[in-house]
Amino acid sequence: MPPSRLIDHAVHGTARTVARSVAALACLALAAPVGAQVAVPRLAVEKVTLDNGLEVILHEDHGVPLVAVHVYYKVGSGDEKVGRTGFAHLFEHIMFMGSEHVPVGRFDTWLEAAGGNNNGTTNQDRTTYYETMPSNALPLALWLEADRMGYLLPTMDQAKLDLQREVVKNERRQNYDNQPYGRSYETLLAAAYPAGHPYSWPTIGSMADLSAAALDDVKGFFRTYYAPNNASLVIAGDFRRDSALALVRRLFGGIPRGPTMPARPSPAPVVLDADKYLVLEDRVQLPRVTWMWHSARALTADDAALDLVAMVLARGKGSRLYKRLVYETQLAQDVRASQGSQRLGSQFTIQLTMRPGSEPARVAAMVDEEVAKLVADGATPREFDRARNTLVAGMLDGLAGMLSRADAFNRYNQLTGTPDYVQQDAARFAALSPADIRKAARAYLTQRKVVLTVVPMGKADLMVKGGAQ
Repeated sequence: MPPSRLIDHAVHGTARTVARSVAALACLALAAPVGAQVAVPRLAVEKVTLDNGLEVILHEDHGVPLVAVHVYYKVGSGDEKVGRTGFAHLFEHIMFMGSEHVPVGRFDTWLEAAGGNNNGTTNQDRTTYYETMPSNALPLALWLEADRMGYLLPTMDQAKLDLQREVVKNERRQNYDNQPYGRSYETLLAAAYPAGHPYSWPTIGSMADLSAAALDDVKGFFRTYYAPNNASLVIAGDFRRDSALALVRRLFGGIPRGPTMPARPSPAPVVLDADKYLVLEDRVQLPRVTWMWHSARALTADDAALDLVAMVLARGKGSRLYKRLVYETQLAQDVRASQGSQRLGSQFTIQLTMRPGSEPARVAAMVDEEVAKLVADGATPREFDRARNTLVAGMLDGLAGMLSRADAFNRYNQLTGTPDYVQQDAARFAALSPADIRKAARAYLTQRKVVLTVVPMGKADLMVKGGAQ
């Protein structure tokens, strides 16, 4: 159906906001006694599964006349095969190259003419496409998404593949190969995971694999993964439930199911048998050191505790490593820790960039000291309160916008099967105590790790080494 006819099906509704629920959740989570579970109100989220397997997640909020559409395909670079890496990200680009009823370039121009915008992202676990727009443009966005889900293959040809392959290869050159420190993450992944592990290569793939991708390979990837039974669709914002669901059934319901999805990779947790110390020479001015440990998978209790560990160690100007290395000794110009939560298992990282003249070995020894202190003694009550309150408040603040809510609902749905999981997510933090920080640090940061030093060309002697420096 042409978009001009669908625009007449504007989707509006009566007010049913979740703002009070989110505010109540924040108060309950932050005020909860240590170790207490919190009872929180549920967000207004409904999930309906169409006959073809498409999961439709509806969330009404009529605070402003805007709506977000968020499509989540359950395929990421972790679903690729050795020798065929980069396909998920390549498709992020190909999906904007037109479909049977949407000529090349019209996806953007039609949506922008209606006051909307759109984009897509890919990581190891999923690929997303999304639009935000005034409420009356919802039918257009849904029609555009349905057309490329159901009618992309007839227009996919060698010219489009070649064009987007070159775009992706240039993106790799800009963000990896020719970017200062750009090859760090790729180097860390290859060292932290065994060959062939789904997380052992970066999302963008390798130049060799991108060059080798054949049109039949790419079409086969689409047939396998870009089907309604491997996708979930969130509509969040100002719309009328019955009208929107009827529109979704009409536009998406006729798209046939894809083949039975291949089992997603589920390798055993990775355990390193020794510390790995690596050096990477790059066109940089200052050395940078990164520590990486394998850690708890997303949405587990230990995952939440490690978020707090990261906050205490090196998140914000009040953190231990920031105060010691950036303020007091002025040996580093920046330092940051993070718990990178993922479906199969996560990575806990600490990364710092030296100041001119600093010795990486000396600074690394200070990092090791602070990690050892946290393992031995845990966090102070004040550190714990700051970390937990900051993280929960940030999580809830991220639900203020319709697009961020839609993304959260889709992520929760993929990982737990429950899009309305925000109260359980916050309860993970409310249930923690200072002792849990020490327990998590001891469980994960005493394990074998990968330590990478990126140094200026010809300065390999500056690398951080294991044992005596």
